[in-house]
Formats: sequence, C-alpha cells, structure tokens
Amino acid sequence: MSHHEIITELKNWLSLQIIGQERLIDRLLIALLADGHLLVEGAPGLAKTKAIKDLSRAIEGDFHRIQFTPDLLPSDITGTEVYRPEDGTFVFQQGPIFHNLVLADEINRAPAKVQSALLEAMGEHQVSVGRESFQLPPLFLVMATQNPIEQEGTYPLPEAQLDRFLMHVTVDYPKIEAERKILHLVRNEAANQVAESPKEVTQECLFAARLEILNMHMAPEVEEYIIQLIMATRTPKNYGEDLASWLEYGASPRGTISLDRCARAHAWIQGRDFVSPDDVQEVLFDCLRHRILLSFEAEASGITPDKVLETIRERVPSA
Repeated sequence: MSHHEIITELKNWLSLQIIGQERLIDRLLIALLADGHLLVEGAPGLAKTKAIKDLSRAIEGDFHRIQFTPDLLPSDITGTEVYRPEDGTFVFQQGPIFHNLVLADEINRAPAKVQSALLEAMGEHQVSVGRESFQLPPLFLVMATQNPIEQEGTYPLPEAQLDRFLMHVTVDYPKIEAERKILHLVRNEAANQVAESPKEVTQECLFAARLEILNMHMAPEVEEYIIQLIMATRTPKNYGEDLASWLEYGASPRGTISLDRCARAHAWIQGRDFVSPDDVQEVLFDCLRHRILLSFEAEASGITPDKVLETIRERVPSA
C-alpha cells in the first residue's frame, strides 16, 4: 500500500467521523503533511476538537488538549523544574507541549505571555528552561482554536505571532443534510455503534509522505505565480488604487513558504505528481488571511482580508 493510499484511507475515515467539515479535515491533513500548525476559528460545537482528537486516534503518536484560560501560566504549557529533596536537585518535568498532537483550545483566552510560550515552542521546536533546552518530538502539530463570538476577556493574537501559523482556517455551520447525518452519527456513538479506526498511520509513513511532497514537480511558472501573489500584497498599488488603500502591510516570506508547502500538499492529497496554479489558489486564503494587515480605511468600509485576497487572485495572472 502506497503512502498516498494510506493517507487517502485516513481522510475517508475522518470524513465519516466529522460530518460537514470536509474543508477542516483537508486543512488538518495539509498541516500534518506540510509540517506546520493550524489556527482554526469558528463558533462552538463545530467539531474542531473532535477533528484533531479523531486524527490522533488514527496516527502513531499521543494527543493532549490544553484549555486556555486567563489564569494559565507559561509553565503550565512548557513544564517546570521540580525540586527533589532526596538529593537536593531540580529536575525538569515536561509540560503538555511535549506531545505529538496538541490542541490549544481557545488560545485567545490566555494572556500574551502564555501565547508567546506556545508560539515560541512552535517556532523553535524546543523549550528552554534555565540553561537547558529540550527538543520537542519530530512529529509535532499544534491546532489552536479561537471563538469569534465571545470577545469579552480575550487577548487577540498579535500579527507577528499569527504569522507562526501555517494556515488560518475558518469553519462555518454544516449544511442541512450534514446536520441530519450528524444527528444519526451521535445516536450511533451513544449506542456504542462506532466505526472502527483504520490501520494506524505510522510516523515513518508521514515523514516519507512529507519527503514525496517536497520532491514534487513545480514548474517555474507556478513558482513565479506564488511570488507574484505575495508581491501583490506588498506593492498593491501595482494592482489598483483600491488595493493600495486597503492594505497596510503585506505577507512576510513565511507566507511564500506556506503557499509553496500547502499547494504541494494539496496537489499530493489529490493524487497528482505536480503542482498547478489551481492548487495555489485553493490554499491562498487559508495561508494569507492572517498575514496581511488591513488599513483603518478598509476596516471602516467593511473590507475583509478574504475580500482583499479575492481581488488579488482576480488581478494577478496565473501561470
């Protein structure tokens, strides 16, 4: 069985467990295969937690959920040194960040210090305590969620920290037919009629799939298309006065890397051995919506990051 067939089987199984959120499943798998982290925004009860929990059931690795609250401390995430009275030494006790899959639930509920501790671990792939540094596991994925409804007592993530996330995915309510299927699924689960997990996907398989994705063919024209999309966010006046008035800051080089990695992963999941402009366009919004900063004028006019990116997609010629 090829690596692609194993991941396809995993995707099909997840689609039976998480109904009506195909986009979320797809983005979760892209993040896993592109070695990045995911920020998911959506109302409560839209299977955000269930998605990563079910994924952890099907892959080789452990899972931990961290509920972010205003009284959380950085050491509650990274770990702390514990004193051992028997020999008078301090021993580092690892925190929940030292797991393969981590759910940072309602990340905007915790203050900036705690958010920084998580994002530093995500960016550096290690935790430093005192004079020592501790490496995180090679397979390491953080899915952070934030609730767009209740904003009282929340601490929005700064733009520089948002940039650490590979993608910012928004999830919406399922359609009416999916809602019916959810009802039936929950009834079956309550009656212990749960679908069996697929064969566990090994970490070796995931790392091999990542290598295949990195070695995929990307034509120079597609690479140039990615660069031109990024440049359009930095020099918007070249693409219209309206864009120039909407954008304050464009995407960083992380945006370029993110578009490249995610477009490759998307093409691979679709079963192709090359990347097309359609793959780039498919992941454009999720890769860049958190990396562009709108002007006050745009926000006052009700312009959203997605509207800006839609305009850029229309005006930048594809390969």
